[in-house]
Amino acid sequence: MKFLFSLLADKACLYLGVIILLMLSNGTVEAGLFGGLFGDDAPSPSIRLSAPEPVADLLKTYFRLPTEPLEDETARATFMRRAQREISELLATEGYFMPRITLHLSTSGEVLPQLEVAPGPRTVVAEVHIEFKGDLGVDEPVRRARIEKLRSAWSLREGQPFRSPAWEEAKSVLLSSVAGEDYVAAQIEESKAEIDPDSSQARLMVIVNSGPAFRFGDLDIKGLNRYEPSLISGLAPFKPGDLYRRDQLLSFQTKLQNLPQFSSAAVNIQPDEATHQAAPVEVVLSEAKSKRVGFGAGYSSNTGARGEVTYTNNDFLNNALRLNSGLRIEQKRQSLTGSIDSVADASGTWFSLGASADRTFIQQLETIRQKVGVSRNQLFDKTETRLSLNWQRENREPEGGLEQINQTLVLDGYLRYRSVDNPLFPRDGSVSELRIGGGKRELLSDQDFLRTYARHQFWYPVGKRDVLLLRGEVGYTFAPSRFGIPQEYLFRAGGIQSVRGYAFQRLGVREGSAVVGGRVMFTGSIEYNHWLTRNWGAAIFTDVGDAADTIGGLNPAVGYGGGIRWRSPVGPLAVDVARGQRDGKLRFHFSIAVAF
Repeated sequence: MKFLFSLLADKACLYLGVIILLMLSNGTVEAGLFGGLFGDDAPSPSIRLSAPEPVADLLKTYFRLPTEPLEDETARATFMRRAQREISELLATEGYFMPRITLHLSTSGEVLPQLEVAPGPRTVVAEVHIEFKGDLGVDEPVRRARIEKLRSAWSLREGQPFRSPAWEEAKSVLLSSVAGEDYVAAQIEESKAEIDPDSSQARLMVIVNSGPAFRFGDLDIKGLNRYEPSLISGLAPFKPGDLYRRDQLLSFQTKLQNLPQFSSAAVNIQPDEATHQAAPVEVVLSEAKSKRVGFGAGYSSNTGARGEVTYTNNDFLNNALRLNSGLRIEQKRQSLTGSIDSVADASGTWFSLGASADRTFIQQLETIRQKVGVSRNQLFDKTETRLSLNWQRENREPEGGLEQINQTLVLDGYLRYRSVDNPLFPRDGSVSELRIGGGKRELLSDQDFLRTYARHQFWYPVGKRDVLLLRGEVGYTFAPSRFGIPQEYLFRAGGIQSVRGYAFQRLGVREGSAVVGGRVMFTGSIEYNHWLTRNWGAAIFTDVGDAADTIGGLNPAVGYGGGIRWRSPVGPLAVDVARGQRDGKLRFHFSIAVAF
């Protein structure tokens, strides 16, 4: 019977792999699966379009061919007048100013008439002249250096094809570059593109008037009712008298928008030349409700069904402190948490004070833990850091093993660097994490230990749709023994975001009939995602890893399988089925949560 189940499991994985590989093919299956959903029932054109490849897609996209036959000379003449006008305008945007458009009538009733488009020679840029007026145009070394930099950054250079979109984009980028520093009132005073159809050359001229240099003035804050103005002014990355910088203004606005105390925030400076020496910075805010109660429910293959209730107060003690508290009941874990956070300052630094109590029963190991801690946190650009001091007491009771009460005082450091193209649905980039912390017997700990952990996740785009995902993590706790160390500072593996094909935290050290944390761990994953549509995709993957008490005790476990991916409105959702090579069992892995 066991052999039969193993054989069926192998065949199920094989069939799933075949199906996913077919979906990852060059589109024939994809068209069959999804063509009916997005089918086009528009009637076919009554005329064939013939044009060279550089312009064929442009014309097919924007020029509408007739669907009814051109039965007489009047209809053909009307159509050709429209074709001459619209096609000439379309081709002019790509630098073709002398097209030849011809209608060839069919010689047989079975052959459609053909509209032949010969775009002619493409116009290229022969000369670019960029001039600056206003304060930036003053003949002075610093200004000359900036002008030279602006001219060298001009994208539509001599010898390049002249395209209207490229011309407009180049002017827009130039003006934005001037207005981004010092000259918020800058404007294009004059621009001209002279086209010579006979020589197929374009001569470009742009005159930018920078106006005067602007400096920041005082903050003009509107919309405050519950909070003090100092909460806002302390976040400004500039002070009155500093030269205007657009990136500082946007950074200030982003910080305000991210504050939970406000539902909206807008920061502006008026480009009024009369106030350029101290331009007021207008800050318009809308305060959010300070108190909120939330409810949620969900299910995870790691910890089972769950329900939760949360309470948030963004003006705790009437001092803009944020109180977060929550009660979560899961099948394998129950927790009660609370924390108080200060408002981040201009450098992105804030402090937290927190406490929690939780109980878990996972892999026949029951733990009851109480924890309190204080931390200094900072979020700067793509880097997040945290330095915390935590005390915890843990009662661990492995089934058939040694029951212990462990306590420790840990100084813990955490660093995370995130650089991805899309925070919610990454396709290109990476995330790196590093954590190190430890405790001493002389300082309220039952065991001397130093825990180290590193994780790196990398997304690599393949073609227009596909993504290759690589993930690896390693951990090692330096200590004479695992006993006396809470489970948070040891390692187990298995489940979602670990080694699929094995139950949650199934891989670790055997103690009685339970699985407990060991002092060493590693896991790795390779996953290939193919997006069939914008929101639906399929994946195949292989995971490997293990946790043990010594490096020599590691016995890498392999899991492999495939699944479905969905870009849901609240984030990516993965439903996977994987086979663990050790026991040959198939397991499903997924997680879903709903807030209401």
